[in-house]
This record gives sequence, structure tokens and C-alpha cells, in this order.
Amino acid sequence: MQIVKRSDAVKGWVLLPRRWVVERTFGWLSQCRALARDDEYHPKTSEALIQVAMVHLMLRRLARKAITLTSAQPLANCNGI
Repeated sequence: MQIVKRSDAVKGWVLLPRRWVVERTFGWLSQCRALARDDEYHPKTSEALIQVAMVHLMLRRLARKAITLTSAQPLANCNGI
């Protein structure tokens, strides 16, 4: 991982390489209710919640590819409902 810095010579908006990947991932994680607030005392707990949210996201993607959704019911979100 590396930090991508903006050039001082360029004025205005410039596309930074691969920054959108990180921002997209944060957007996916922000949809999880458990990560909406950072109330955890131990950093390991917060890390575990992030890992659970990403596993949930990946499993939903795999399930969508494996089966075709024929019912009108949406898949459950990360709060278990």
C-alpha cells in the first residue's frame, strides 16, 4: 500500500490513481449497521466487525452469482434481518 499524493503543479480536479478503490470499499462498509458508530473499546473488536462485514459482502456476491433470484425478497443486510 502506498500513499498517493496530489501534485502541486496541477490546478483543479485531477484523477488520482486507484484512490476510488479505497473509497468504494469504505462506501460498502458504511452500509453495515454495526460499523455506523465506533463505540468499541478494543481495536480488535472493531477490526473483527470490519472483517465480518467484508465476509458478508463477499458471500452475498457469491450467492448472487450461484443462484438466480426468483423471489421478490431482497437479501438480508449486515444487521441480520
